[in-house]
Amino acid sequence: MYYSAKQLWKIVVCIFLAGGILASCAGLFATPIEKILQNPRDYSGKTVTISGEVVEVAGLIFVKYFVVKDKTGQITVITTRPLPRENTEITVKGKVETAFSIGDKQLIVIVENEGK
Repeated sequence: MYYSAKQLWKIVVCIFLAGGILASCAGLFATPIEKILQNPRDYSGKTVTISGEVVEVAGLIFVKYFVVKDKTGQITVITTRPLPRENTEITVKGKVETAFSIGDKQLIVIVENEGK
C-alpha cells in the first residue's frame, strides 16, 4: 500500500499531536507512592500527583501534615491548607522533598502546592 506525500504528512501531524496530548496529560495521572519511595532521587524536587486515603492527620505548632496511603504504600504530605479528614479519598499535587536524613534513613515527603 502506498501513501501520497499529503497522506503521510497528515499521519505525521496526527502522531505528533497525539504524543503532545499524552505528554501533557501525564501530570493528571497519579504516581504510585511506592515508586516515589523506592526511587527518591528520581523524584526529588519534582512535582507529582498522588491519590489515596488519608490515614493520619496532625497539626503541630509550625507544621500541618497528613499521611496518604494508596495500594502501594504511604507518604507524608506537608501542607499550609486546611487539613483533610481521616478516611477520605484525596488527590494531592506537590513537590517531592527529603524532610530529613539520619544515616542511611530518610523521610521523603510531598510538600503540597499552595492553592492547588
